[in-house]
Amino acid sequence: MTTEYGKALAAASTPIPGLVVWELPVHGDNRGWFKENWQREKMTAAGLPDFGPVQNNISFNDAVGTTRGIHAEPWDKWVSVATGRIFGAWVDLREGPTFGAVFTCEIDPSRAIFVPRGVGNAYQTLEPDTAYSYLVNDHWSPDAQYTFLNLADETAAVAWPIPLDEAELSAKDAAHPRLAEVKPVPPRKTLVVGANGQLGRALQEQWKDATHVEFAARDDLDLTSPDLASARHWRDYDTIVNAAAYTAVDAAETPEGRRDAWAANVTAVTAVAQIATAHGLTLVHISSDYVFDGTGARPYTEEDAICPLGVYGQTKAAGDAIVATVPRHYVVRTSWVIGEGKNFVRTMASLAERGIDPNVVDDQTGRLTFTDDLARGIHHLVSTGAPYGVYNLTGAGAPATWADIARRVFALTGHDPARVTGVLSADYFASANAPVAPRPANSVLDLAKLTATGFAPGDADEALRGYLS
Repeated sequence: MTTEYGKALAAASTPIPGLVVWELPVHGDNRGWFKENWQREKMTAAGLPDFGPVQNNISFNDAVGTTRGIHAEPWDKWVSVATGRIFGAWVDLREGPTFGAVFTCEIDPSRAIFVPRGVGNAYQTLEPDTAYSYLVNDHWSPDAQYTFLNLADETAAVAWPIPLDEAELSAKDAAHPRLAEVKPVPPRKTLVVGANGQLGRALQEQWKDATHVEFAARDDLDLTSPDLASARHWRDYDTIVNAAAYTAVDAAETPEGRRDAWAANVTAVTAVAQIATAHGLTLVHISSDYVFDGTGARPYTEEDAICPLGVYGQTKAAGDAIVATVPRHYVVRTSWVIGEGKNFVRTMASLAERGIDPNVVDDQTGRLTFTDDLARGIHHLVSTGAPYGVYNLTGAGAPATWADIARRVFALTGHDPARVTGVLSADYFASANAPVAPRPANSVLDLAKLTATGFAPGDADEALRGYLS
């Protein structure tokens, strides 16, 4: 068989998701031929995942019929032929509806294939002195977990050009289990850090039935540790959701709080961003309405210029900028978060019950965001593969002031809302004995970009009613 010259770079999908055949331009003349075996810019522009290869291996087979596989490896790989010709067989060994799907084709120097992690691959030599190479995005390790399938499995029923009883194969490959005995390869893992916080607990509930999701509190994983890069085998992961943050807005205005806020919201975020970039992970970062100064007259969009007023907002804005450098990132901006533990709603309900008539700020406007809704939105972005970038995610419905919400809490708990007195922020904080952070007057975030992905945030007032019931 003669290698075809002059093909255009083109991709062809297969019945196995993510397994893609690539036609390669090969340029030849009387001296031989030349091809660009791996060209990141052109190939990623044409749709090849930017899978970040770190190792290049070459396999040489001198005899026709030499057969290797079927092996599913814990990394992605790019397989191409340097000389000769091979018959390839791929079987999906991943969890999911396509488990057991089979695809076969021949590969010569003008054709390559991208094989995603968990897809079993095998190759049979069709010409003498055949060599093929493969790029992989993880370093080989003796501890790597492979999944194997018998070459002669009756369910896969690969139509080998050279019958296996006439082929050259190892005793080990011939003894691998049948498909019915293979444990499907699970997806790469998702790691939620800050798992004991308000949002972390909501994410635990959101992903409670997902076996591929891990949860880590500070005692399990210190994001400020110099050993963070080696704390996990990060190639086993696909996504990090960083729900850890310093959120003591007023304390951040003190010298000690300022140090702690920058350590948690900037230094730790930088370390996580570096890991996500190095290993091709998706990083979900939780941001805040405090990145804006709140002087705008309309809801803030994702494209509006940030202009934080206080230390907390400055650290969140810095974290946003760092995360934006990660190729696969979601910056999720939210506001007025309500979850488990002490919060504004519970405080107002307690005051109402105890007969205390509070003064509540009436010149800051926004929407409540309940952590179960925030967790649901994060799950939506990650699971649907929404375009990477910045998203506003708060409760929906009519904006309200803190005093409006306090009155609503009183009413929903059977108390007179007139007991709540609205006051200006300047008057409310005038007698404070400790530093007070400046608050945005307008914290309303525009939700159009998020809803365009198919996610509908819950109405904040309805969620408040459910929270108090």
